[in-house]
Amino acid sequence: MKPEQLQSVRATLRSPRRLKTEALAGLVVALALIPEAIAFSVIAGVDPRIGLFASFTMAVTISFVGGRPAMISAATGAVALVIAPLMRSHGLDYLISAVILAGVFQILLAVLGVTRLMRFIPRSVMVGFVNALAILVFMAQLPELIGVPWPVYPLVAAGLLIVVGVPRITTAVPSPLVAIVLLTLLAVLAGINVPAVRDKGQLPESLPSLFVPHVPLTLETFQTIAPFALSMALVGLLESLMTAKLVDDITDTRSNKTRESWGQGVANIVTGFLGGMGGCAVIGQTMINVKGSGARSRVSTFLAGAFLLVLVVTLGDVVGLIPMAALVAVMIFVSAITFDWHSVAPKTLKRMPRSETAVMLITVATVVVTHNLAIGVGAGVLAAMAMFARRVAHFATVERTEVELNGRTVATYTVDGELFFASSNDLYTQFDYARDSEPHVAGVVIDLHASHLWDASTIAVLDAVTEKYRRHGRDVELIGLNAASIQMRERLAGKLNAGH
Repeated sequence: MKPEQLQSVRATLRSPRRLKTEALAGLVVALALIPEAIAFSVIAGVDPRIGLFASFTMAVTISFVGGRPAMISAATGAVALVIAPLMRSHGLDYLISAVILAGVFQILLAVLGVTRLMRFIPRSVMVGFVNALAILVFMAQLPELIGVPWPVYPLVAAGLLIVVGVPRITTAVPSPLVAIVLLTLLAVLAGINVPAVRDKGQLPESLPSLFVPHVPLTLETFQTIAPFALSMALVGLLESLMTAKLVDDITDTRSNKTRESWGQGVANIVTGFLGGMGGCAVIGQTMINVKGSGARSRVSTFLAGAFLLVLVVTLGDVVGLIPMAALVAVMIFVSAITFDWHSVAPKTLKRMPRSETAVMLITVATVVVTHNLAIGVGAGVLAAMAMFARRVAHFATVERTEVELNGRTVATYTVDGELFFASSNDLYTQFDYARDSEPHVAGVVIDLHASHLWDASTIAVLDAVTEKYRRHGRDVELIGLNAASIQMRERLAGKLNAGH
């Protein structure tokens, strides 16, 4: 099948082989979601059931309304960190209200075309995002490896051997699922006493129900929850769109980013009214689904949510027996396959421009330090912009020549390069004002055939140049401006230095 056909729900349902792949992938994802949803609930300061319900409703809803097939959305650490202060200060009803409002904001941002901003995220930032996520996934497993009974370590090692070795024997069943089942049977039958899923928190015993937050419908309430809701909306969209772009690259397909944006909003609204803490795309479980298990369609996303609910509500006692060592092994494997090892290979680093490597490292370091993907991506984009502006600033050159016209000497300056705030700041110093003031020089010409004026900063610099020449008794003629530059100069010239 072509990559696009693998995404088709109809084609998946008609193919027993593809349906089995999607179903098993969904089951593995559901098992991996349980401990993380509980952990994120603890971060947010809510009951574990609220995080589990959020993972169920986010996954099921986004499987219908999302724009990126096979991507998993659920409760996430990024969202938990954003809303935790609101939970501590105002309680659950305000938190749920913020989740619903965040969904509304995400829909509005989608309508306003926020997805177009993705084009401004450079490849080096994307690589840093992926590597930082892999590091965070690995770091999240460390608490499960510190201060635990010694049998945890051989169980984790065995789990890693299984997830790496099984695909070399057969791909009929996802190797993470094989590892979870075998290690659970081993721990139970051998009576190995190690931390299990049941130790993470109480699993729900009933289905989620309608939850209408009891908060005053006043401007004061809006002012209280709006900052948290907007932060959640932005963080959730950024993480979701970056993850969608990553899945696009892995599957060689394109996704509808605008649909994904408003789909995330719809999923958060639904999640809020069902008493969940909200969420967004989750990179770890998405990589399990797409890269580890081979899923490609919405079927796996839907089944991940459905299996999650069935597992925690009806099979909670069985799920509780799963040793955390099995899930740790799976997540370490996920972090290893998510990390872009090629980006840190010596040959790559030798070939790559230092600025690109620096942007990648800044992104990784910021994410790892703050544990906030949005801040890390923002820092990476700012660093990329600064380094780009620094490089481009040196591309504009000025060359002086003297031309004899009708027995008169004219100093001609040829400017070559794009002129904007970074490159034009040094333009003022590139002219020989004293030399051009000598008696044998009759005039000054600035030739801009090979340039383009991009912003007000450049217009202001040209105004300053002509004004300085005027004080030296020389008139300046600008030639070679293209139509857009002429229009900008006519609109702004002489109006930017008033009062100075």
